[in-house]
Amino acid sequence: MKGLIKILVVILILLIMPFSVLAEEEETTNENENTETTEKTEDDKRVRIYFFRGEGCPHCEEAEEWFKSIEDEYGEKFVIVDYEVWYDEDNASLMSKVAETRGEEVGGVPYIIIGDQTFNGFDSSYEDSIKSKIDEMYNKEVEDRYDIMKLLGEDVKVDPAKKTGKKSDSHTSDIIAIIVILLVVIAGVFGIIYARKNTN
Repeated sequence: MKGLIKILVVILILLIMPFSVLAEEEETTNENENTETTEKTEDDKRVRIYFFRGEGCPHCEEAEEWFKSIEDEYGEKFVIVDYEVWYDEDNASLMSKVAETRGEEVGGVPYIIIGDQTFNGFDSSYEDSIKSKIDEMYNKEVEDRYDIMKLLGEDVKVDPAKKTGKKSDSHTSDIIAIIVILLVVIAGVFGIIYARKNTN
């Protein structure tokens, strides 16, 4: 009986640990967000280009290469927020939601949004229009820019180093991890109790 109590105490400690780690992570995240909002960086000014693409799509790769080729001239003016839609259902759903909100039909990828203008597909004939739209949006105050994700209420985290973004949803994976841990621990307890009964 004393051994069973010790096991339950250990299990209780194991159950509490993930929650304390999550609380610390959330506190750190909140501190970082507060710091980011108080510090004005160059990324605040850069134009967000929402880039819906398919992994392995040749037109998407052509567009990506072109955006890389203009980084010397325009790199300080824009940031690519990248959404892979062929293998990521959440991103595909978001693309449909964006198109529906804008009253558009997506004929394929890439589906590029800069401010209130979209480019469906990619061709060298788009290059001047894209540059002009980047300049136009960059010269507007950030608060005055049309941003489809803000309009939809999407919380987009942009990683300026990678120049990619995705809707943030880390809490779901944390909850799944906690449920898995709980199931493993409960199975272990029942296994120990069952083994003890069989030995008596």
